[in-house]
Amino acid sequence: MTRPDVDAGALPATESWFLHHGLTYFVPEQRAHVRQAARARRVVPFLLVVAVVATGAGGLVAWFADQLTLGPATLASLLLLAAAWYALTALHAAPIVTWALTRTFGSLRSLLPMTTRALPLLLLFITFLFINTEVWQVASNLTAGALWLTVVLFLVLAVGFLLVRLPEEVDRTDDNVNDQFLLDTCRGTPLEEACRDLVEDPDADPAAYAEITGFERWNLVLVLIIVQSVQVLLVTLSVFVFLMVFGALIMTEPVMGAWLTSPTHSIPGVDSISVALLQVATFLSAFSGLYLTVSTVTDETYREQFFGGVSRELERAVGVRAVYLALRDRDRPAVG
Repeated sequence: MTRPDVDAGALPATESWFLHHGLTYFVPEQRAHVRQAARARRVVPFLLVVAVVATGAGGLVAWFADQLTLGPATLASLLLLAAAWYALTALHAAPIVTWALTRTFGSLRSLLPMTTRALPLLLLFITFLFINTEVWQVASNLTAGALWLTVVLFLVLAVGFLLVRLPEEVDRTDDNVNDQFLLDTCRGTPLEEACRDLVEDPDADPAAYAEITGFERWNLVLVLIIVQSVQVLLVTLSVFVFLMVFGALIMTEPVMGAWLTSPTHSIPGVDSISVALLQVATFLSAFSGLYLTVSTVTDETYREQFFGGVSRELERAVGVRAVYLALRDRDRPAVG
């Protein structure tokens, strides 16, 4: 069996490993700070100040631009930005976001095949909507504020859907943890030797610590949300580029004149691209992002493509955490 001093050295090494792999909430000290920052007596005053400032800013923007819809759009955007800033700073989510982004952009080679599988059916669906008269009439008549607010609405709906469904992905990961699972996931980590000792110890049961709850569960959910959002964003941008090029080719002035209820004009400096085309492409691209977000979670084919790579990271996090907790509880008297 591993000596207590060796076990004690493995624990801080594992905590450093957690921080390096975007598992900030797996470290007890970090989790305690986050728990304090998430208390209502700290969050509510911050939200009240942000709401007052955002409301004033939204009113000023709507007044200067003479567009009423810019007010709620500005308010919603500032509230989202403030919530993101608070999460990155007070809730120590910055290391989680950094690791997730690095992990996603570091695997761009695997994103290209995934994109080529997801795009064809999505483009067929969006192209059918793109050549629809009603879509052009609705999107082209939106003011800048209304279009902005619509995009924000699609974004909130997509993130809300992920917050509801992605915890199920985490729950699937810790359902079937056994000794072999722990040995495989701890290989190459600071707990590789300790995991072998715990598995061979008849009095130890590290698999009993596999269930993820609380802040640690939301740590993994946040990683999934970021990875998923970046992948969906890349596909959405591809759809936007396609619609702009396709629209510039087929949407001639006679066609737009017959479809649109009000005249449109070109973007300054780019005669081949009209404001209506930019609005329709933006509207449909945002809608395609929402559609793809829902499909990647509910459709098994899409789910495997979008979560196949990151699922191994989830399994490793669950395995290392289980051994870490088992080792800490077993050697707590000796370390203390």
